[in-house]
Amino acid sequence: MSDYAVVNPATGETLATYPTISDADLEAAIAAADSAYRRWREVPVTERAAGIRRVAELHRERRDELAAIIVREMGKPLAAAEGEVDFAADITEYYADQAEKITGDQPLDIEGEGPAFIRRSPLGVLLGIMPWNFPYYQVARFAAPNIMIGNTILLKHAPQCPESSAAIQKIYEDAGLEGVYINIYATNEQAATIIADRRVQGVSVTGSERAGSAVAELAGRHLKKVALELGGSDPFILLSTDDLDATVQAAVDARLDNNGQSCNAAKRFIVIDELYEAFLEKFTAAMSGAQVGDPFAEDTVLGPLSSLTAAERLAEQVDRAVAQGARLVTGGTRDQAYYPGTVLTDVTPDMDVYREELFGPVGVVYRVSSEEEAVQIANDTSYGLGSYVFTTDAEQAARIADRIDAGMVYINLVLADEPALPFGGVKRSGTSREMGLLAADEFVNKKLIRAAG
Repeated sequence: MSDYAVVNPATGETLATYPTISDADLEAAIAAADSAYRRWREVPVTERAAGIRRVAELHRERRDELAAIIVREMGKPLAAAEGEVDFAADITEYYADQAEKITGDQPLDIEGEGPAFIRRSPLGVLLGIMPWNFPYYQVARFAAPNIMIGNTILLKHAPQCPESSAAIQKIYEDAGLEGVYINIYATNEQAATIIADRRVQGVSVTGSERAGSAVAELAGRHLKKVALELGGSDPFILLSTDDLDATVQAAVDARLDNNGQSCNAAKRFIVIDELYEAFLEKFTAAMSGAQVGDPFAEDTVLGPLSSLTAAERLAEQVDRAVAQGARLVTGGTRDQAYYPGTVLTDVTPDMDVYREELFGPVGVVYRVSSEEEAVQIANDTSYGLGSYVFTTDAEQAARIADRIDAGMVYINLVLADEPALPFGGVKRSGTSREMGLLAADEFVNKKLIRAAG
């Protein structure tokens, strides 16, 4: 029985299944990636950049096909799927544009005579373990910078993304980069084998805390570099605004993006007392009014969650929160894999939901009396990925940005990711950065070279 299958969450229909890779074929894949690395690292940077740029072009040329695949695989509304393909292309192209910068030598000022500099060299074969929520974007932000540097990639995608992962490999092959990116339908046990292999130099995981912890333990045992991008329960702090309607829309957009299944989505809405009632009323109306339906339909805001299991898990969390005393303001009724925009209030620290990540279109709204209380609630979590601060006071925004325990702070805007902006968190949200120039420093040998004067 295959672990890799396309199961349309909108209908529950299994559209295709794919067998997991055999141990012999896995050995061949590792050998091929290692062989490709020996060649690829010697390719001039300008030629590498041209190949990566062609990968970006092929994403754009195949936009419709690529988008349709992930709508079927994980229920993303079509417009969002098309936007994801565009963003993956932009990220990939960014690293082609930055090729000289991320591979160039860094001169050092020293007291002695003679030149000294840092040379960035590739490490070798890397394993990527990727999630289902952004099948192209997550891969692009890991693969593009590392391939540009000279590493090669073995990619174990989520079992429900077999066709998008195969489509990415086809793009790399058609761009003339055969062997630098190899898709593998591997089991978790086979992933452990890959991590242990002497030819594999590092592993990057985007996923749950449980997955990250398991992989980090394996990587540590074998002394391999590991990069972790894990969960989040990002705060959205509202202390003042000149346009409450626009702020509410930003809050809704930040919560419902990707059917609410984004690790850096705003999930906890922390609102100053004088704005709380008005915000809650407008936020509730907008959340309950978000159109749920066929992800291929133009007017759909919320498609199904990624699977029936994901919807059942979210429903269980909300039901348990209500049983423990939270107030269900709107939503909360599951229909197969579909889950509507939902709002909870009156959540207290003794409830499970206060500590949990809600991976779906559920927002928890808190009332606070001061900036101090807002920051305290924002930081009272084991996560530390992103955060959002809305205030008309620039000095207040700067104070809060300094005090928030998160890898990212966005002030008076949401959904503002760009290829040049590093992505990552602290605490149990991860240990690394992707996108931007920082991504190119994760799996690289920063080699010191000093010569006599």
